[in-house]
Amino acid sequence: WIHLGKNVVTCLPLGFSPALLGAGYLIGLASGLAILFGLVVTWLGFVPYFMSISDIPAGVDIGEVATSIWSSKIRFMGAGTIGIAAIWTLITLLRPILDGIKMSIKAVSDNSVSNDNLHRMDTDMTPKSIGIVFVLIIIGLIGVFYSFLAGGNLSTGMTLLYIVVGIIVAVGMGFFVAAACGYMAGLIGTSSSPISGIGILGIIVSSLVVLALGNLAGLFSSEYGTLFATAFAIFITSVITSIAAISNDNLQDLKTGLLVGATPWKQQVALLIGCIAGAIAIAPVLNLLYEAYGFPGAMPRPDMDVNQVLSAPQATLMATIAKGIFNNSMDWSYILYGVIFGIIIIIIDVLLKKSTKNLSLPPLAVGMGIYLPPTLQMPLVVGAVLSYVVNRYLRKRAEVRSPQNVANDVDTCNRRGILFASGMIVGESLMGVLLAGVIVVSVTSGGSEAPLRMVGDSFGDTAQWLGLLVNILLIIEFARRVITAKLNK
Repeated sequence: WIHLGKNVVTCLPLGFSPALLGAGYLIGLASGLAILFGLVVTWLGFVPYFMSISDIPAGVDIGEVATSIWSSKIRFMGAGTIGIAAIWTLITLLRPILDGIKMSIKAVSDNSVSNDNLHRMDTDMTPKSIGIVFVLIIIGLIGVFYSFLAGGNLSTGMTLLYIVVGIIVAVGMGFFVAAACGYMAGLIGTSSSPISGIGILGIIVSSLVVLALGNLAGLFSSEYGTLFATAFAIFITSVITSIAAISNDNLQDLKTGLLVGATPWKQQVALLIGCIAGAIAIAPVLNLLYEAYGFPGAMPRPDMDVNQVLSAPQATLMATIAKGIFNNSMDWSYILYGVIFGIIIIIIDVLLKKSTKNLSLPPLAVGMGIYLPPTLQMPLVVGAVLSYVVNRYLRKRAEVRSPQNVANDVDTCNRRGILFASGMIVGESLMGVLLAGVIVVSVTSGGSEAPLRMVGDSFGDTAQWLGLLVNILLIIEFARRVITAKLNK
C-alpha cells in the first residue's frame, strides 16, 4: 500500500500465477495494456477519489477501507463497463450474426442440396441430426431444471411455469450469445470473446424474469424464497454462459479444422462427445476444489482458512446483482457510471483504430482491469508485455540473421511461445486439482487442512519474496525457451 495523502492510499499489486502469465502472453499487448489502463484508472483514480470523500474513522486499517470501496463500488463500475462493451460487441457483430442466421436457416430448409453433392470439407451434420440433438438438449434442460426446482416448495403449476420460462430465457439468449461469442472466437480468438459481459447481461435479464415470476408466486415473502430466486437466476445464467463458453470452443476448433482440412461433420460429432465428456468431468473436479478450498461465502467446513478460498469474482458479482434486484437494494448508480465510462472508452477505441494502424483500447479489457482483483491482473499484464518484448527481439534478430525469412523465423519461435504458455496454463490447473485431492484425502481421513505445510505462518513474508524470485526466474526461462527455438534456414 502506498499513501497518497491523509486517508488515501493506492496499491502496487503483484500476483504469482504461471497460468495467468501464460494467458497474458496469449492475449497480446493491446489487451494487456488495456487491462493495465483499467487497473491504473481504478487504483490511482477511482479508489483514491472515493476515499478522499469518505468519512473514514481513526484507527481502521486503511488498506481494508480501500479494498472495501473497490469491492462495494468500483467493481460495479467495472461491471457496467464490461456490460456496455459486450453490448457494443453484439452491435458491431449484428450484421454477420444475422447473415449467419439466414445462412443456417437456408441450409436447414434447403433439401435440394445433399451432402453427397458437396466436397468433404463442406459437409456438416444433416438438419435432421441437428434437430434430434436440439430435442435431446431440451429434454436434458427440462430434467436439470426440474431437478433444481424440485426443492423449491413450489406448486406443480408454478414449477412447470418456471421450467418453461427458464428454458426459453436460456435458449433464447443462448442463441444470440453463441452467435456473438462464436463469431469472435473464430475470427480473432477466445481471448476477445465478450463472455464476461455476457454473464453480467445474463444475470440481469434472468433476475428480472425471475423477479416477475416470483412476485406472481409470492416467492419473496420469505428469506428462503429470496435465496431460492437468487439461486434460480444464477442457474439460468449458468446455462447461458455455458452456451457462450461452448460456442467459443467449438468455433475455435472448427476454424482450426478448416485450416488443416478437416471434415466438419466429423468434428461436430467429436465436439458433441466432448461436451458430454466435459459435463461428466467438470462437476466432480469443481466439487473437489470446493471441498478442498471452498468459495467466497460458501465454505464446506466451519474452521477453514478464509484466506485460502478460491477467488470467484464473476460468481460473486452475479450473486450480488441478483440479490440487489430481488431485495430492491441494487445501487444502479455505480453500474451507470461504469456504462458512461465504457462509452468513453469505446469512443476512444474507435478513434484510435480509425486514426492509427496498430493502436487500440479494447473496452472489454479495460472493464476487466477495473473489475478483477489487482493480483490477478498483474500477471496478465506482465505476460502481455513479455510477448511484445520477445516478439520485438525476435524480429530484430531475424532481420539481421535472415532478412528474407523474417516472418517465418518469428512464427517458428512464436509457436514455441504459444505452446509453452499453454503448458503453463494447463500445468497450474493440473497442480491445483492434484493439491486439492491431497487436501481432501487428508481432511476425510482426519488429518490437517494443510497436509503439505512445512513452515509456520511467520514464514509468510519470506514466502512472498521467494514467490517473486521464482516468478522472475520463470519469466526469464520462458523468454529463453522462446528465443532459442531453432530458426528456419
